[in-house]
Amino acid sequence: MSALHAKLSRSNLLFPLALVLFEFAVYICNDMVQPAMLAVTREFLVDASWVPASMTAFLLGGALLSWLTGPLSDRIGRRPVLLFGVAYFTVTCLATYLVSSIEAFIALRLLQGIGLCFINAVGYAAVQEAFEEKAAVKVTALMANVALIAPLAGPLAGAALMELAPWRTSFLLIAALSFLALLGLLWKMPETTQPSHEKLPLAQMGRDYLKVFSNGRFVLSALCIPLLALPLMGWIAMSPVLLIHDLHMSALEYGLMQLPVFGGLIAGNLALVLVAGRWPLGRSALIGMWPIVIGLSLMLSGVLWSAHPQYFMVAGMTLMAFGEGLAFGVLYRFALMSCDAVGKGTVSASMSMLSMAGYALGVELFRIAYQQAGMLGFACLSLAFSLAYVRVARRTVRWAMLERAQQAEAKQLELASQGS
Repeated sequence: MSALHAKLSRSNLLFPLALVLFEFAVYICNDMVQPAMLAVTREFLVDASWVPASMTAFLLGGALLSWLTGPLSDRIGRRPVLLFGVAYFTVTCLATYLVSSIEAFIALRLLQGIGLCFINAVGYAAVQEAFEEKAAVKVTALMANVALIAPLAGPLAGAALMELAPWRTSFLLIAALSFLALLGLLWKMPETTQPSHEKLPLAQMGRDYLKVFSNGRFVLSALCIPLLALPLMGWIAMSPVLLIHDLHMSALEYGLMQLPVFGGLIAGNLALVLVAGRWPLGRSALIGMWPIVIGLSLMLSGVLWSAHPQYFMVAGMTLMAFGEGLAFGVLYRFALMSCDAVGKGTVSASMSMLSMAGYALGVELFRIAYQQAGMLGFACLSLAFSLAYVRVARRTVRWAMLERAQQAEAKQLELASQGS
Protein backbone atom coordinates (compact mmCIF):
# COMPACT_ATOMS: atom_id res chain seq x y z
CA MET A 1 0.00 0.00 0.00
CA SER A 2 1.80 3.08 -1.24
CA ALA A 3 -1.00 5.67 -1.24
CA LEU A 4 -1.61 7.70 1.88
CA HIS A 5 -5.09 8.47 3.22
CA ALA A 6 -6.47 5.36 1.49
CA LYS A 7 -9.98 4.04 1.84
CA LEU A 8 -10.47 0.75 3.64
CA SER A 9 -10.36 -2.41 1.51
CA ARG A 10 -9.22 -6.00 1.83
CA SER A 11 -6.11 -5.36 -0.24
CA ASN A 12 -4.68 -2.73 2.13
CA LEU A 13 -5.36 -4.55 5.41
CA LEU A 14 -2.16 -6.63 5.30
CA PHE A 15 -0.02 -3.95 6.93
CA PRO A 16 -2.35 -3.33 9.92
CA LEU A 17 -2.80 -7.08 10.34
CA ALA A 18 0.97 -7.54 10.61
CA LEU A 19 1.09 -4.63 13.05
CA VAL A 20 -1.72 -6.06 15.14
CA LEU A 21 0.12 -9.38 15.45
CA PHE A 22 2.95 -7.47 17.12
CA GLU A 23 0.40 -5.56 19.22
CA PHE A 24 -1.15 -8.87 20.20
CA ALA A 25 2.25 -10.24 21.23
CA VAL A 26 3.01 -7.19 23.38
CA TYR A 27 -0.39 -7.15 25.06
CA ILE A 28 -0.43 -10.87 25.70
CA CYS A 29 2.96 -10.40 27.35
CA ASN A 30 0.96 -8.63 30.04
CA ASP A 31 -2.34 -10.52 30.03
CA MET A 32 -0.97 -14.05 29.67
CA VAL A 33 1.62 -13.47 32.40
CA GLN A 34 -0.76 -12.13 35.07
CA PRO A 35 -2.29 -15.57 35.87
CA ALA A 36 1.25 -16.92 36.30
CA MET A 37 2.31 -14.21 38.74
CA LEU A 38 1.34 -16.22 41.82
CA ALA A 39 3.63 -19.01 40.54
CA VAL A 40 6.37 -16.43 39.89
CA THR A 41 6.13 -15.10 43.44
CA ARG A 42 6.26 -18.63 44.84
CA GLU A 43 9.35 -19.48 42.80
CA PHE A 44 11.15 -16.33 43.93
CA LEU A 45 9.95 -16.76 47.55
CA VAL A 46 8.09 -13.44 47.86
CA ASP A 47 4.49 -12.68 48.88
CA ALA A 48 1.49 -11.98 46.65
CA SER A 49 1.82 -8.19 47.01
CA TRP A 50 4.35 -8.38 44.14
CA VAL A 51 1.62 -9.53 41.71
CA PRO A 52 0.46 -6.05 40.50
CA ALA A 53 4.11 -4.83 40.41
CA SER A 54 4.61 -6.84 37.22
CA MET A 55 1.93 -4.87 35.41
CA THR A 56 3.04 -1.55 36.89
CA ALA A 57 6.61 -2.11 35.64
CA PHE A 58 5.35 -3.15 32.22
CA LEU A 59 3.22 0.00 31.89
CA LEU A 60 6.05 2.23 33.12
CA GLY A 61 8.20 0.73 30.39
CA GLY A 62 5.49 1.77 27.95
CA ALA A 63 6.00 5.40 28.99
CA LEU A 64 9.79 5.25 29.11
CA LEU A 65 10.88 5.83 25.50
CA SER A 66 7.83 7.16 23.66
CA TRP A 67 9.39 10.64 23.93
CA LEU A 68 12.17 9.38 21.62
CA THR A 69 10.48 6.86 19.32
CA GLY A 70 7.83 9.29 18.04
CA PRO A 71 10.14 12.18 17.04
CA LEU A 72 12.74 9.69 15.78
CA SER A 73 10.16 8.19 13.42
CA ASP A 74 9.32 11.71 12.18
CA ARG A 75 12.94 12.13 11.13
CA ILE A 76 14.12 8.72 9.90
CA GLY A 77 10.74 7.17 9.03
CA ARG A 78 8.12 5.03 10.76
CA ARG A 79 9.25 1.75 9.15
CA PRO A 80 12.85 1.42 10.48
CA VAL A 81 11.86 2.50 13.99
CA LEU A 82 8.99 0.02 14.21
CA LEU A 83 11.05 -2.85 12.78
CA PHE A 84 13.76 -2.24 15.38
CA GLY A 85 11.15 -2.16 18.13
CA VAL A 86 9.70 -5.53 17.13
CA ALA A 87 13.15 -7.13 17.07
CA TYR A 88 14.01 -5.59 20.46
CA PHE A 89 10.83 -6.87 22.08
CA THR A 90 11.48 -10.40 20.78
CA VAL A 91 14.91 -10.42 22.44
CA THR A 92 13.60 -9.15 25.80
CA CYS A 93 11.03 -11.95 25.90
CA LEU A 94 13.74 -14.57 25.36
CA ALA A 95 15.81 -12.94 28.12
CA THR A 96 13.23 -14.10 30.70
CA TYR A 97 15.14 -17.39 30.87
CA LEU A 98 18.07 -15.51 32.45
CA VAL A 99 16.31 -14.03 35.51
CA SER A 100 16.68 -15.62 38.94
CA SER A 101 15.11 -13.12 41.36
CA ILE A 102 11.91 -11.11 41.62
CA GLU A 103 13.88 -7.85 41.31
CA ALA A 104 15.47 -8.99 38.03
CA PHE A 105 12.09 -10.20 36.80
CA ILE A 106 10.41 -6.84 37.50
CA ALA A 107 13.31 -5.00 35.83
CA LEU A 108 12.92 -7.18 32.75
CA ARG A 109 9.18 -6.50 32.74
CA LEU A 110 10.07 -2.80 32.55
CA LEU A 111 12.27 -3.47 29.51
CA GLN A 112 9.57 -5.58 27.87
CA GLY A 113 7.05 -2.79 28.40
CA ILE A 114 9.15 -0.53 26.15
CA GLY A 115 7.62 -2.51 23.29
CA LEU A 116 4.44 -0.49 23.89
CA CYS A 117 6.35 2.67 22.90
CA PHE A 118 6.66 1.40 19.33
CA ILE A 119 2.98 0.49 19.02
CA ASN A 120 1.46 3.70 20.29
CA ALA A 121 4.01 6.29 19.15
CA VAL A 122 4.93 4.75 15.78
CA GLY A 123 2.54 2.01 14.64
CA TYR A 124 -0.73 3.79 15.32
CA ALA A 125 0.63 7.04 13.86
CA ALA A 126 1.46 5.15 10.65
CA VAL A 127 -2.09 3.76 10.50
CA GLN A 128 -3.62 7.21 10.98
CA GLU A 129 -1.42 8.55 8.16
CA ALA A 130 -2.10 5.64 5.83
CA PHE A 131 -5.92 5.87 5.86
CA GLU A 132 -8.47 8.68 5.53
CA GLU A 133 -10.28 9.72 8.73
CA LYS A 134 -13.31 7.42 8.96
CA ALA A 135 -11.30 4.54 7.49
CA ALA A 136 -8.58 5.21 10.09
CA VAL A 137 -11.17 5.00 12.87
CA LYS A 138 -12.45 1.70 11.46
CA VAL A 139 -8.93 0.30 11.12
CA THR A 140 -8.10 1.38 14.68
CA ALA A 141 -11.25 -0.32 15.95
CA LEU A 142 -10.52 -3.48 13.96
CA MET A 143 -6.95 -3.53 15.24
CA ALA A 144 -8.18 -3.07 18.78
CA ASN A 145 -10.67 -5.84 18.21
CA VAL A 146 -8.01 -8.31 17.08
CA ALA A 147 -5.59 -7.16 19.78
CA LEU A 148 -8.31 -7.64 22.38
CA ILE A 149 -8.03 -11.37 21.81
CA ALA A 150 -4.94 -10.96 24.01
CA PRO A 151 -6.79 -10.02 27.22
CA LEU A 152 -9.61 -12.36 26.24
CA ALA A 153 -7.43 -15.39 25.50
CA GLY A 154 -4.44 -14.43 27.64
CA PRO A 155 -5.84 -15.32 31.08
CA LEU A 156 -7.25 -18.61 29.78
CA ALA A 157 -4.10 -19.49 27.86
CA GLY A 158 -1.89 -18.49 30.78
CA ALA A 159 -3.94 -20.55 33.22
CA ALA A 160 -3.96 -23.58 30.89
CA LEU A 161 -0.24 -23.30 30.20
CA MET A 162 0.47 -23.25 33.93
CA GLU A 163 -1.00 -26.76 34.10
CA LEU A 164 1.29 -28.03 31.32
CA ALA A 165 4.61 -26.18 31.44
CA PRO A 166 6.76 -23.81 33.54
CA TRP A 167 5.72 -20.15 33.51
CA ARG A 168 8.74 -19.12 31.42
CA THR A 169 7.32 -21.08 28.48
CA SER A 170 4.76 -18.34 27.92
CA PHE A 171 7.55 -15.87 27.11
CA LEU A 172 8.98 -18.28 24.53
CA LEU A 173 5.59 -18.42 22.78
CA ILE A 174 5.28 -14.62 22.90
CA ALA A 175 8.74 -14.24 21.34
CA ALA A 176 7.69 -16.57 18.50
CA LEU A 177 4.60 -14.43 17.77
CA SER A 178 6.69 -11.27 17.80
CA PHE A 179 9.15 -12.77 15.35
CA LEU A 180 6.31 -13.68 12.96
CA ALA A 181 5.09 -10.07 13.19
CA LEU A 182 8.58 -8.86 12.34
CA LEU A 183 8.57 -10.96 9.16
CA GLY A 184 5.13 -9.62 8.19
CA LEU A 185 6.12 -5.99 8.73
CA LEU A 186 9.34 -6.47 6.76
CA TRP A 187 7.18 -7.66 3.89
CA LYS A 188 4.20 -5.29 3.95
CA MET A 189 4.77 -2.15 6.04
CA PRO A 190 4.82 1.05 3.90
CA GLU A 191 6.67 4.23 4.82
CA THR A 192 3.91 6.74 5.62
CA THR A 193 6.02 9.82 6.31
CA GLN A 194 8.71 11.62 4.37
CA PRO A 195 11.89 11.17 6.44
CA SER A 196 13.75 14.44 6.97
CA HIS A 197 17.00 12.77 8.11
CA GLU A 198 17.68 15.87 10.21
CA LYS A 199 19.61 15.68 13.44
CA LEU A 200 17.53 15.12 16.54
CA PRO A 201 18.75 17.76 19.03
CA LEU A 202 17.28 17.44 22.48
CA ALA A 203 16.58 21.18 22.59
CA GLN A 204 14.38 20.96 19.48
CA MET A 205 12.59 17.90 20.85
CA GLY A 206 11.98 19.79 24.08
CA ARG A 207 10.49 22.72 22.19
CA ASP A 208 8.26 20.38 20.19
CA TYR A 209 6.97 18.68 23.32
CA LEU A 210 6.44 22.07 24.98
CA LYS A 211 4.21 23.07 22.05
CA VAL A 212 2.20 19.88 22.43
CA PHE A 213 1.79 19.91 26.21
CA SER A 214 1.01 23.64 26.28
CA ASN A 215 -1.99 22.92 24.05
CA GLY A 216 -4.80 22.61 26.59
CA ARG A 217 -7.17 21.00 24.14
CA PHE A 218 -4.66 18.26 23.34
CA VAL A 219 -3.97 17.55 27.01
CA LEU A 220 -7.67 17.18 27.82
CA SER A 221 -8.28 15.04 24.73
CA ALA A 222 -5.32 12.78 25.49
CA LEU A 223 -6.29 12.41 29.17
CA CYS A 224 -9.64 10.95 28.09
CA ILE A 225 -7.88 7.78 26.97
CA PRO A 226 -6.35 6.68 30.31
CA LEU A 227 -9.41 7.83 32.25
CA LEU A 228 -11.56 5.70 29.95
CA ALA A 229 -9.35 2.62 30.10
CA LEU A 230 -8.22 2.60 33.74
CA PRO A 231 -11.13 0.59 35.22
CA LEU A 232 -10.40 -2.22 32.76
CA MET A 233 -6.63 -1.90 33.31
CA GLY A 234 -7.26 -2.13 37.05
CA TRP A 235 -9.38 -5.23 36.45
CA ILE A 236 -6.59 -6.90 34.48
CA ALA A 237 -4.05 -6.07 37.19
CA MET A 238 -6.15 -6.89 40.25
CA SER A 239 -8.58 -9.62 39.17
CA PRO A 240 -6.10 -12.46 39.95
CA VAL A 241 -6.03 -11.21 43.53
CA LEU A 242 -9.76 -10.43 43.70
CA LEU A 243 -10.99 -13.69 42.16
CA ILE A 244 -8.31 -16.26 43.00
CA HIS A 245 -6.86 -14.99 46.26
CA ASP A 246 -9.96 -13.40 47.85
CA LEU A 247 -12.84 -15.43 46.41
CA HIS A 248 -10.87 -18.71 46.17
CA MET A 249 -11.67 -19.37 42.52
CA SER A 250 -9.49 -21.71 40.48
CA ALA A 251 -7.20 -20.41 37.74
CA LEU A 252 -9.56 -21.86 35.12
CA GLU A 253 -12.62 -20.21 36.73
CA TYR A 254 -10.67 -16.95 36.81
CA GLY A 255 -9.95 -17.28 33.08
CA LEU A 256 -13.59 -18.00 32.27
CA MET A 257 -14.65 -14.88 34.18
CA GLN A 258 -12.62 -12.80 31.70
CA LEU A 259 -14.63 -14.02 28.68
CA PRO A 260 -17.73 -11.80 29.05
CA VAL A 261 -15.63 -8.77 30.03
CA PHE A 262 -13.44 -8.79 26.97
CA GLY A 263 -16.32 -10.06 24.86
CA GLY A 264 -18.05 -6.80 25.77
CA LEU A 265 -15.01 -4.86 24.63
CA ILE A 266 -14.93 -6.71 21.32
CA ALA A 267 -18.65 -6.11 20.85
CA GLY A 268 -18.12 -2.38 21.46
CA ASN A 269 -15.36 -2.23 18.86
CA LEU A 270 -17.48 -4.10 16.32
CA ALA A 271 -20.36 -1.71 16.99
CA LEU A 272 -18.00 1.23 16.37
CA VAL A 273 -16.95 -0.25 13.02
CA LEU A 274 -20.62 -0.55 12.02
CA VAL A 275 -21.65 2.98 12.99
CA ALA A 276 -18.47 4.92 12.12
CA GLY A 277 -19.58 5.50 8.55
CA ARG A 278 -23.19 6.32 9.46
CA TRP A 279 -23.01 8.50 12.57
CA PRO A 280 -21.21 11.81 13.03
CA LEU A 281 -17.77 10.97 14.41
CA GLY A 282 -18.03 11.28 18.20
CA ARG A 283 -21.63 10.23 18.75
CA SER A 284 -20.62 6.68 19.69
CA ALA A 285 -18.29 8.05 22.40
CA LEU A 286 -21.13 10.10 23.92
CA ILE A 287 -23.51 7.13 23.85
CA GLY A 288 -20.82 4.86 25.31
CA MET A 289 -20.71 6.93 28.50
CA TRP A 290 -24.01 5.40 29.63
CA PRO A 291 -22.96 1.72 29.83
CA ILE A 292 -19.66 2.77 31.42
CA VAL A 293 -21.26 4.57 34.37
CA ILE A 294 -24.18 2.13 34.71
CA GLY A 295 -21.86 -0.88 34.63
CA LEU A 296 -19.46 0.38 37.28
CA SER A 297 -22.37 1.50 39.48
CA LEU A 298 -23.72 -2.05 39.20
CA MET A 299 -20.34 -3.45 40.21
CA LEU A 300 -20.20 -1.21 43.28
CA SER A 301 -23.74 -2.22 44.27
CA GLY A 302 -22.84 -5.91 44.05
CA VAL A 303 -19.71 -5.47 46.15
CA LEU A 304 -21.71 -3.60 48.79
CA TRP A 305 -24.78 -5.81 49.04
CA SER A 306 -24.38 -9.15 47.27
CA ALA A 307 -23.14 -12.43 48.77
CA HIS A 308 -21.71 -13.27 45.32
CA PRO A 309 -19.96 -10.06 44.25
CA GLN A 310 -17.97 -11.74 41.46
CA TYR A 311 -21.04 -11.91 39.21
CA PHE A 312 -21.83 -8.24 39.68
CA MET A 313 -18.19 -7.35 39.10
CA VAL A 314 -18.09 -9.29 35.83
CA ALA A 315 -21.46 -7.92 34.64
CA GLY A 316 -20.46 -4.35 35.51
CA MET A 317 -17.05 -4.62 33.85
CA THR A 318 -18.69 -6.13 30.74
CA LEU A 319 -20.98 -3.10 30.36
CA MET A 320 -18.07 -0.77 31.03
CA ALA A 321 -15.92 -2.56 28.42
CA PHE A 322 -18.68 -2.25 25.80
CA GLY A 323 -18.77 1.50 26.34
CA GLU A 324 -14.99 1.66 26.08
CA GLY A 325 -15.10 -0.16 22.76
CA LEU A 326 -17.58 2.38 21.39
CA ALA A 327 -15.31 5.27 22.34
CA PHE A 328 -11.63 4.33 22.11
CA GLY A 329 -11.00 4.58 18.35
CA VAL A 330 -12.81 7.91 18.17
CA LEU A 331 -10.99 9.39 21.16
CA TYR A 332 -7.63 8.34 19.75
CA ARG A 333 -8.36 10.08 16.45
CA PHE A 334 -9.64 13.24 18.15
CA ALA A 335 -6.59 13.48 20.40
CA LEU A 336 -4.11 12.89 17.57
CA MET A 337 -5.71 15.57 15.39
CA SER A 338 -6.10 18.12 18.18
CA CYS A 339 -2.56 19.50 17.73
CA ASP A 340 -1.04 20.50 14.37
CA ALA A 341 1.99 22.37 15.66
CA VAL A 342 4.45 19.45 15.29
CA GLY A 343 4.77 16.09 13.52
CA LYS A 344 2.23 13.38 14.26
CA GLY A 345 4.99 11.12 15.60
CA THR A 346 5.64 13.64 18.38
CA VAL A 347 1.91 14.07 19.05
CA SER A 348 1.39 10.30 19.15
CA ALA A 349 4.39 9.93 21.46
CA SER A 350 2.93 12.57 23.77
CA MET A 351 -0.35 10.66 23.87
CA SER A 352 1.50 7.45 24.62
CA MET A 353 3.47 8.99 27.48
CA LEU A 354 0.34 10.48 29.05
CA SER A 355 -1.53 7.20 28.66
CA MET A 356 1.17 4.88 29.95
CA ALA A 357 2.08 7.13 32.87
CA GLY A 358 -1.61 7.41 33.66
CA TYR A 359 -2.04 3.63 33.49
CA ALA A 360 0.94 3.00 35.76
CA LEU A 361 -0.23 5.61 38.30
CA GLY A 362 -3.78 4.30 38.10
CA VAL A 363 -2.77 0.69 38.69
CA GLU A 364 -0.78 1.76 41.75
CA LEU A 365 -3.82 3.67 43.02
CA PHE A 366 -5.88 0.50 42.53
CA ARG A 367 -3.29 -1.44 44.54
CA ILE A 368 -3.44 1.12 47.37
CA ALA A 369 -7.25 1.23 47.28
CA TYR A 370 -7.37 -2.56 47.49
CA GLN A 371 -4.92 -2.64 50.41
CA GLN A 372 -7.01 -0.10 52.28
CA ALA A 373 -10.53 -1.33 51.50
CA GLY A 374 -10.36 -4.57 49.50
CA MET A 375 -12.99 -5.11 46.80
CA LEU A 376 -14.89 -2.02 47.90
CA GLY A 377 -11.82 0.15 47.33
CA PHE A 378 -11.38 -1.31 43.85
CA ALA A 379 -15.04 -0.73 42.93
CA CYS A 380 -15.14 2.83 44.29
CA LEU A 381 -11.97 3.86 42.46
CA SER A 382 -13.24 2.33 39.20
CA LEU A 383 -16.44 4.37 39.39
CA ALA A 384 -14.46 7.52 40.28
CA PHE A 385 -12.29 7.14 37.19
CA SER A 386 -15.35 6.66 34.99
CA LEU A 387 -17.05 9.78 36.34
CA ALA A 388 -13.87 11.80 35.75
CA TYR A 389 -13.77 10.46 32.19
CA VAL A 390 -17.36 11.49 31.51
CA ARG A 391 -16.72 15.00 32.83
CA VAL A 392 -13.64 15.54 30.63
CA ALA A 393 -14.77 13.62 27.52
CA ARG A 394 -18.13 15.39 27.15
CA ARG A 395 -16.28 18.63 26.62
CA THR A 396 -13.54 17.39 24.30
CA VAL A 397 -15.80 15.21 22.14
CA ARG A 398 -18.27 18.05 21.60
CA TRP A 399 -15.39 20.38 20.65
CA ALA A 400 -14.19 17.91 18.03
CA MET A 401 -17.69 17.22 16.68
CA LEU A 402 -18.43 20.95 16.36
CA GLU A 403 -15.13 21.52 14.57
CA ARG A 404 -15.86 18.75 12.04
CA ALA A 405 -19.41 20.02 11.49
CA GLN A 406 -18.04 23.50 10.76
CA GLN A 407 -15.45 22.05 8.38
CA ALA A 408 -18.12 20.05 6.54
CA GLU A 409 -20.34 23.14 6.26
CA ALA A 410 -17.45 25.22 4.93
CA LYS A 411 -16.65 22.52 2.36
CA GLN A 412 -20.27 22.41 1.20
CA LEU A 413 -20.34 26.20 0.83
CA GLU A 414 -17.11 26.07 -1.17
CA LEU A 415 -18.50 23.38 -3.48
CA ALA A 416 -21.74 25.33 -3.88
CA SER A 417 -19.83 28.50 -4.79
CA GLN A 418 -17.73 26.59 -7.32
CA GLY A 419 -20.87 25.09 -8.87
CA SER A 420 -22.52 28.47 -9.22
